Order: sequence, then C-alpha cells, then structure tokens
Amino acid sequence: MIQRQRIVAGNWKMNKSYVEGRELVKEISDRLQPTDTMVILAPPFIHLNNVGNNIRGVANMFLAAQNCHWAESGAYTGEISARMLESIEVQYVIIGHSERREYFLETDEILAKKIDAVLAHNMRPIFCCGEKLEVREAGTQEQLVEEQLRKALFHLSPEAFQKVVIAYEPVWAIGTGKTASPQQAQDMHAFIRSVIAGQYGDEAAQATSILYGGSCNPSNARELFGQADVDGGLIGGASLKADDFLAIVNSFS
Repeated sequence: MIQRQRIVAGNWKMNKSYVEGRELVKEISDRLQPTDTMVILAPPFIHLNNVGNNIRGVANMFLAAQNCHWAESGAYTGEISARMLESIEVQYVIIGHSERREYFLETDEILAKKIDAVLAHNMRPIFCCGEKLEVREAGTQEQLVEEQLRKALFHLSPEAFQKVVIAYEPVWAIGTGKTASPQQAQDMHAFIRSVIAGQYGDEAAQATSILYGGSCNPSNARELFGQADVDGGLIGGASLKADDFLAIVNSFS
C-alpha cells in the first residue's frame, strides 16, 4: 500500500505585520517536535524571505506562497511571478483558493496557466477546489469539483501531476465556524481520489495527498485526519496562533 505524505499547511492569508510574522514563525519553528508530517507555512509576500530563513534547516518545514501570476514577467503591476518565488526558494504555491476565485474572479482556465507556471519553476502547487453552500444544497458538489479538477489539472502529464497537492475547500465552511462533518469530508476526498484514478490510474490517485481546508481547528483535526482519504489540512485562522497550529500538526493518530 502506498504511504501518502501527511501535510499540514498554514495559510496566513492577509494577516500579521512583519514583526508579528517574525515572532510567529520563530515560535512555531522553535516548538515543532520531530514529526513525519510535512509542515508548510504560506505567509503574505512580505514575510516569505524571513519565514524561509527561519525554517531553513528545520526538518519537514517548507515555504509556500499564497498565489502567483502565470506570466514570466511583464507589465502586471502588483503581481508576483513564479520565477520570483523560485529565486527566494519558495517550494509550494497555493493556487485557486476560494477567496481568489471569488474576490479576484480567477477561472479554472487562469488557474491552469498558474499551475503550469509553478511547475515550470520547480515548485509544487497546492490546488484548491470546492463548492459554495448553494451547490452543496443542490447536491451538485461532485459535478462542480470534478469540473474544477478537469479544467485546471487534467492537461498535465502523469509525471507533472505527481507534484500536485490538492486541498478540498467546502467554501461554506471557511471562516464561518461551520465544518464539514468527518464523513462529508471523507466522502468528497474519496470522490476526488476516484476522479484522479479515472484520469491517471489508481496508483497515482493513491499517491496524491488531499488536504481538508474548511475551518479545521485543534478540536476537530484528529477526527478529520483520521478519515481514510484525508491526508491533512490547509489551515486558515488556526495557523495564526502557534498553540493552535502546533496542536493541529500533532493531531495525526
């Protein structure tokens, strides 16, 4: 049986001043106990270099950006390219977060180009997919998530797809205090794995890490991570407090 990589990724979103971010990463890196779980930190752009310097040499800690542009360079004021991120040793990039889709109108076609840019610069994408409440209530969440996967990822070769991490976001559970039940999370993660198997084969599907990204916290992480197809979490608010984030990292049974 293939042993999938367990991952806990902290998405700081648009939070923390430079000093606050410096203090947070130091506390997390100083207190992190030896673990087989990959711990990824995705701070705002101003923190990337400092966070990278703080975690360099710490076993199983990795640096992620929250977004990037698809172009190599050019007249895109306010944007950051994958080439720039690679130059400061970023290792992962979150692509397609629900907030990017909603507030910045990112389409699956745009996300496909961003995925290609990330992979072209030797980084790994954490690709987000998931449904809003009205889709869940209509019972069409599986069709939507499959469409997101196909449009943004399934142009990749099998070799390129191996580098992708997927994060399932029930959008209705982000920042609302609501959480998908462990069974709801498991059902969607298993469905995502079945869609991958249909495109790339069962071995590729079993090797793909799929994270849960919907209001995961210290009180529910252990039960969520105990599901057969949940390989960890993309953590938002709980990643802003060292105690909470480290408790989640230690939640694998």
